[in-house]
Amino acid sequence: MNAIERIDCMKCKYYFITWEPGASKGCKAFGFKTNQLPSMVVYRSSGKPCLEFESKQK
Repeated sequence: MNAIERIDCMKCKYYFITWEPGASKGCKAFGFKTNQLPSMVVYRSSGKPCLEFESKQK
């Protein structure tokens, strides 16, 4: 994954943090929890960058 394809999940409105030690991060758009950045899990699973990213409203 190069710098152009990298997605910062922490800036996405679907990103959330859990209290679960083994799965401290999650994605509401795809409905899963993980210990890695959700965008990395999506990339490893599909071979494509996350297509659900939406910037948080400020």
